[in-house]
Amino acid sequence: MRRLLQSLLLKLTGLGLLRITLFSDTYLRYVKPGLRPVLIASGVVLLLLGIAAAFSRTDSGGHARDDHDGHPSDGHEAHAHGAHGGHDGHDGHDHSGTPKIAWLLVLPALSLLLFAPPALGAYTAARSGAKPVAVQKRGFEPLPATSPLPLTLTDFTKRVQQDRSRAIRGRTVRLTGFVTPDAAGDGWYLTRIIFSCCAADSQTVKIHVHDSGSAEPPAANTWLAVTGTWHPAGTLGTPSAPAALDADRTTPIAQPINAFTDDLPITPG
Repeated sequence: MRRLLQSLLLKLTGLGLLRITLFSDTYLRYVKPGLRPVLIASGVVLLLLGIAAAFSRTDSGGHARDDHDGHPSDGHEAHAHGAHGGHDGHDGHDHSGTPKIAWLLVLPALSLLLFAPPALGAYTAARSGAKPVAVQKRGFEPLPATSPLPLTLTDFTKRVQQDRSRAIRGRTVRLTGFVTPDAAGDGWYLTRIIFSCCAADSQTVKIHVHDSGSAEPPAANTWLAVTGTWHPAGTLGTPSAPAALDADRTTPIAQPINAFTDDLPITPG
């Protein structure tokens, strides 16, 4: 039974990995795109190991063991084996069976194969602190005259809190991300969750949105393109300035295929 369980788990996990990497983009919920070849290779290896385990011969505890010459062991060896308590060498009982709780490991393997776990979203973002934005060691390039100006959430935060030229003042920008509710009820957050490698090391970037034109905040996890200007507070160009936006317009957009990056905004329509 133990060999059956091992084979089943290996095959289910291998098939699950192949399903989410070869036949869909589901794997992007959990890892960066560059890890796709590694996941495919892992799925193939696990599947082959499972098949090999299913067809491999198992030792039967009820058969006499052979000695080095291929002949059955003599009575002295059998007597010595029995003197130590039977097959397992302890109390005469066979402890080689698989614990029943081990079958619970089949559930996550089936879930990967049949119903992949959901992606990280507003629930995770609301319970994690905002990612500290790295210090811009080199000076900032002049902003293009484009209006609205497309920026990533990270670049917007840097411009607000680190650009001493205050070039962001009065500029209309366009940012994209998903909605995370503000527990205090004061607006909401435009959010991006960024993978360095996988979901386990994800970090969150948030922009606080003040949307006076909407009576109710958008639903959590809704992907939006938001156009507006920096919300004045603190001292622009210093860490006292909040990464916040006065929204003029919000437009629903489709969730990007690779949602766990902080890429430039998608142009709506």
